[in-house]
Amino acid sequence: MNDTGPDLRELYQEVIFDHNRQPRNYRPMPEADHQADGHNPLCGDQLTVFLRIEDGVVRDVSFVGHGCAISTASASLMTEAIKGKPVAEVEALFHDFHALLTETPPPERDFGKLAVLAGVREFPVRVKCATLAWHTLHNAIVGAQDPARTE
Repeated sequence: MNDTGPDLRELYQEVIFDHNRQPRNYRPMPEADHQADGHNPLCGDQLTVFLRIEDGVVRDVSFVGHGCAISTASASLMTEAIKGKPVAEVEALFHDFHALLTETPPPERDFGKLAVLAGVREFPVRVKCATLAWHTLHNAIVGAQDPARTE
């Protein structure tokens, strides 16, 4: 059996379903010092990402909104992946994650649990769902005023 055999796919699906059913860090953050909205008009996904950044480190991150299972799971996994990381590392992860889903990812990057979303690459419409939270995160970091869109 190869790495994409049924057992591994089932495990990946279970991680995505678990994060969709019980999204981590799903809450508004009144004390956030950065926030942005995101919208995927194709699928109807809408979310807001909240950040609290201190000394160049993401001390806390959360999100609220609604969307498909891929969108919600991606946002949940993203919050777990970036909490406690320097902003520069978060931005690098944003670019590498986008490459993971759209082109060839950097071979040296360990994506951890985020790797479960790599299969989305086979479904271009779902790439927009999986990257919405990440584009919204980027907009929150750079202070963009317009909502992130993945159309």
